[in-house]
Amino acid sequence: MSLHFSRPSSFPVFLPLLLSVFLCLCHTSFCASFLFCVLSCLSFFPCFLLTDLHTCLLTEKQPFYYHKKKIFVFFLLSGYIPSYLEKDEPCVVCGDKATGYHYRCITCEGCKGFFRRTIQKNLHPAYSCKYDGCCIIDKITRNQCQLCRFKKCIAVGMAMDLVLDDSKRVAKRRLIEENREKRKKEEMVKTLQSRPEPTVAEWDLIRLVTEAHRHTNAQGAQWKQKRKFLPDKIGQSPVAPTSDGDKVDLEAFSEFTKIITPAITRVVDFAKKLPMFSELPCEDQIILLKGCCMEIMSLRAAIRYDPESETLTLSGEIAVKREQLKNGGLGVVSDAIFDLGKSLAQFNLDDTEVALLQAVLLMSSDRSGLTCVDKIEKCQETYLLAFEHYINYRKHNIPHFWPKLLMKVTDLRMIGACHASRFLHMKVECPNELFPPLFLEVFEDQEV
Repeated sequence: MSLHFSRPSSFPVFLPLLLSVFLCLCHTSFCASFLFCVLSCLSFFPCFLLTDLHTCLLTEKQPFYYHKKKIFVFFLLSGYIPSYLEKDEPCVVCGDKATGYHYRCITCEGCKGFFRRTIQKNLHPAYSCKYDGCCIIDKITRNQCQLCRFKKCIAVGMAMDLVLDDSKRVAKRRLIEENREKRKKEEMVKTLQSRPEPTVAEWDLIRLVTEAHRHTNAQGAQWKQKRKFLPDKIGQSPVAPTSDGDKVDLEAFSEFTKIITPAITRVVDFAKKLPMFSELPCEDQIILLKGCCMEIMSLRAAIRYDPESETLTLSGEIAVKREQLKNGGLGVVSDAIFDLGKSLAQFNLDDTEVALLQAVLLMSSDRSGLTCVDKIEKCQETYLLAFEHYINYRKHNIPHFWPKLLMKVTDLRMIGACHASRFLHMKVECPNELFPPLFLEVFEDQEV
C-alpha cells in the first residue's frame, strides 16, 4: 500500500503563517509566535517533499514556494566535496561546512569568496569593528563584522599572495588553456603511436597497388609541366541546350571525348594489375569496372586540381576551368569534381593513398548484378585494412584524417551516380559520332 500526499490548498497552509506574523506585530510572546510558525511550515512540508520536488526539477513553473524548493534542492544536491576532506570538516574561519582547500586553508565557499573579494578590491583598509576587534566569528556572526572576519582569515593562514588580480587571472586562464592544448597534442601523438601499422603482407599489397597506379597514371609527377590549357574560346562557343536546361559546347565536348578512351583504358589496366581482381569471374570484373570507371577518373582529375589557375587536369593532358568542363557536357557534375579537388588539396595525399582509394572504389560489393558478393566484400576489407594501417604509418596532422578521407568515397560514389544520369541527356542531345565506342560500352548500360 503506497501513501499519497495531496497538495493542500494555500488557505490552510498560510493561515497559521499569517496568524503568527500578526502575533509578532502585536508584541505577543516571540517564542509562541515562532513555534506557531514552525508548526505551520511542518504541516505542509511532507506534501512539498513528495509531490512538488520533481515538478521543480523537471518544469519551468515557479509556484509561490519556488524559492523554498530551490534552497531544499540545493541542500540535497550539494556540490562536489574533495576526497581529502573529512566528513563534515569545518571551515577554519567560521566553522561552517568546508568545501575545499582555498588560499592555503580549509574553508567554506563563503569565507573563500569573502577573502578573495577583499583582496581583489582592496577593501580591508575600510573595514572597521564596533567592538575593538574582539568579535567571535562563526557561521552566524561572520557577516556582522568584516574586520574581525578578515583578521581571522589572516590569523588561520589564508595567503593574500595567492589571490590573483585580473591580469594574473587572465594569464592563469591562458596557461591552463595552453596546457590543455598541449595535453591534447600529446594524447594525439600517443594515440597515433599506438595505432597498428601495416604488416609485412600488407606492405607487399600496398607496394603492388601503388605500382599499378603509377604505371597507369598519365604523366605521373610531371603532369604540371606537361599539361596543356584548353583555350578560353573553347567552352564559350554556341551551345546546344539539353533537356535538363544545362548547356553543351560541342567543341569542348569533342575535345573531352578525344581523351576519354585512353583514360578509360588506364583504369582497366590499373584494375588488371591489382591482386585479387583477376581471380574474380569475368562478368563481375566488367560490372566492377563499369561501376567505378567514372569515380576513378574523377579522383584522378580531382587530385590534379591547381588552385593558382583554378583548373583540373584531365587524363594528365588537358587543364580545364570549371565552366569549360561544365559546358563541355558534364554540367553540374563538374561542380562536384572541382569541389572534391579543392577539398582533397588539404589532405596532401601521396601516390599510395590515391592508389588504395582507387582500389577501395573498384572493389565495391554493392554494384548491381555481382555474383561473388562475399568474395568482393572480403577483398575490399583487405584493402581498407591495409589503407587504414598505411594512414597510421603516415601520421597526418589533420584530426580524424581516416574517417574524413573515407567520406570522400561517398562523394565519389555520388559523382558516379550523377554522371550516369547526365550521360542519358548527353546521349539524346549530342551527335552519336562524337561518342567513342569504349565510352558508350562503359557508360551506356549503367543504372541511374
